[in-house]
Amino acid sequence: MGINQDGKEGSLILLKQGAEARVFESTFVGRRSIIKERFSKKYRHPTLDTKLTLKRLNAEARCMTKARRLGVSTPVLYALDPVLHSLTFEYVEGPAIKEIFLGFGFNGVNQELMNDIATQIGDAIGKIHDGGLIHGDLTTSNMLFQNGTNKLVLIDFGLSFTSTLPEDKAVDLYVLERALLSMHSSCGNVMDQILAAYRKSSKQWSSTLNKLAQVRQRGRKRTMVG
Repeated sequence: MGINQDGKEGSLILLKQGAEARVFESTFVGRRSIIKERFSKKYRHPTLDTKLTLKRLNAEARCMTKARRLGVSTPVLYALDPVLHSLTFEYVEGPAIKEIFLGFGFNGVNQELMNDIATQIGDAIGKIHDGGLIHGDLTTSNMLFQNGTNKLVLIDFGLSFTSTLPEDKAVDLYVLERALLSMHSSCGNVMDQILAAYRKSSKQWSSTLNKLAQVRQRGRKRTMVG
């Protein structure tokens, strides 16, 4: 897959490269789009690598689509290419929540905006968890605040999987909590606001939050040992 930055239909502009995939901006049938291409792992046998990459690609597509069915805003999936190992989906206009929260650190907290975002985050996570879906990488980088609608949009379901276990849901929340503590200390008790919204959204919140307390305790013990 070559990169062409001339702006023509189907050209690709590299936005991000991680350990598992490259993310490009492009167009799809005249619409601005995002292409996520999973690359092969050279240390694996080619046949096994293809099988595992396709399995992960299909899982990501299913999880993102399932989240939409559960009432959570995600990018619309346009296409899945099993040959190029890529997903093409809607380009969502708007900043990442990470950018907004970091802005609070520089310019002071907009309490009304933060309350709105925290409520939407807790509501969205509650919906996917009750639907048996674990995001797997809940960070403020993987949440967008859509221009025009001011809706929270969850992105990057590359580590997502299905589970109804309270432990898995608790770990999902713990990942978010650690990300907030490390990146957004200026936002104060935003995690408490998120969990308050989670309790309202999720019918199964009690068992999950009980597990979250245990996960936090294990995390503190590891920190003390380290």
